[in-house]
Amino acid sequence: MSEIRRVVTGLDAGDKAVAVLDGALPLKPGRSANPAAVLWITDSNPATYSSQDTAKPIGIPPPDNGSIFRVVEFLPTTDAEIAKIDHTHMTSVIGDKTPARGLPPKHPLVHRTRSVDYAIILSGEIDMLLDDDTIHLKAGDIVVQQATNHAWINRGDKPCRIVFVLIDGKEP
Repeated sequence: MSEIRRVVTGLDAGDKAVAVLDGALPLKPGRSANPAAVLWITDSNPATYSSQDTAKPIGIPPPDNGSIFRVVEFLPTTDAEIAKIDHTHMTSVIGDKTPARGLPPKHPLVHRTRSVDYAIILSGEIDMLLDDDTIHLKAGDIVVQQATNHAWINRGDKPCRIVFVLIDGKEP
């Protein structure tokens, strides 16, 4: 099982900067086979400082007025495996956080959230599907996703690890 080390800083009783959390988080499959871990969640903007636990259940979108910081390892897949997925799967996962503006998804993995998403490809390669385009990404590439339809498809032979920061946004 893959894992990622997370270090969270804070202030101790004497106002000295310290690591309040330092440990490995396992990447575990959630609603998909792709292993993932939530690294941090905020539920207000401006954010408050805490040593909160990120074990509370959360879907893909961030909380209202908040953010979510996660890492996902997208496993290699095939078109035949994708064809077995219910066409409305991702839309149902997003729920009421799907923006009204945008075309209906044409692919079972296509989704959009009412958020600004920063994605950093750490390792591997992956295709990002948009409505009419496919963009091939590799380690070191960065995506800024702004409430648009997209899907992540790993057609390679190795996992692709991506760090995501999703920040709640207004209706586009």
